Amino acid sequence: MNAPFESGLAGKADDVRVKELEVAGEQGPLKARLYSAGPAAKRDTLIVFFHGGGFVEDKLDDSDVFLRHLADGGHAQVVLASSYTLATMRPFPAAVEDAHAVLLWAKKNKTKLGWNGKRMLVAGIEAGANLAAVCALMSRDRGAPKLDGQILLMPMLDPGLSTCSMREMPNCPDMEALADDCAAAYRGYLPHAADRTHPYASPLQSSRLKNLPPALILSAEDDPLRDEAEAYGAKLNSFGVPASVRRLLPAPLTEPGGRNDCACKASALTEIAAFIAGLDAEAATG
Repeated sequence: MNAPFESGLAGKADDVRVKELEVAGEQGPLKARLYSAGPAAKRDTLIVFFHGGGFVEDKLDDSDVFLRHLADGGHAQVVLASSYTLATMRPFPAAVEDAHAVLLWAKKNKTKLGWNGKRMLVAGIEAGANLAAVCALMSRDRGAPKLDGQILLMPMLDPGLSTCSMREMPNCPDMEALADDCAAAYRGYLPHAADRTHPYASPLQSSRLKNLPPALILSAEDDPLRDEAEAYGAKLNSFGVPASVRRLLPAPLTEPGGRNDCACKASALTEIAAFIAGLDAEAATG
């Protein structure tokens, strides 16, 4: 935990266009935003993103700067950022059913999104990264839509809160609140104990991880979610799923929007751009 803090956010992407949308979730209409940059021609890649907030808070606004960078990554991509039903309204599986429904909606509404339908990626931060990982499982299990990649940023994957990085946080007073927030989030999202081992709630516990899309998983040095993120990457690899795991330097995660700020670091954006470029290159040679 003694690695230096990486200071300085990447410069703001000012030429990104943002459009307010309404998309169809499983529970009903959902608030969403479309982020695009560059020429208005249809893009090859759509990234569907889900925000953090521990399943209980609408944190779509907190991700705005990161989403502008993501849309401005230079890989003919457009980003659809969607809300989902919060656990304060309905607990699991409402959010994951919403998330998967958003993917299906996007596939049917390519023209509205300015996307040519070639490649779809799913992404998320924290609780949203849980939903992104689960969407990969659901899309495989249900046969649609086809996903070409998953980008999981500091994901919540272990409702059991059993990893070393989670258990050691109570010994770090400035980080203890992060672990407490995770525990409270899961109490709201998974009020029934039996759901905590369901693979659509806890991807890390799944024993069926074959035939999933390639993954980029970013953890952070001082994050209690660090070990579960890295364990999931190792488990994906063991099932033959290409998974790149990168640990970011410590960041002020205890501050409001800390994980979104961490995702805006140049090192994180570089990893994401390289991952998408790799998928582009593989598609071109495939």
